[in-house]
Amino acid sequence: MSSGVKKILIVGVVALVLFFLITQPTQSADFVHRVLGWLKDGAEAIVTFFRTLFS
Repeated sequence: MSSGVKKILIVGVVALVLFFLITQPTQSADFVHRVLGWLKDGAEAIVTFFRTLFS
């Protein structure tokens, strides 16, 4: 991809995110909370795996 297309895509994604944050702040916060929960669960699973592997 050329740098012009990348810039257009980045600006488009940022504009879309800002649109959803402004028009639906509660749903956006819930979504971010769910994503962070998934990341936390995944990190805990990895830590548990390595603890079990080396114990």
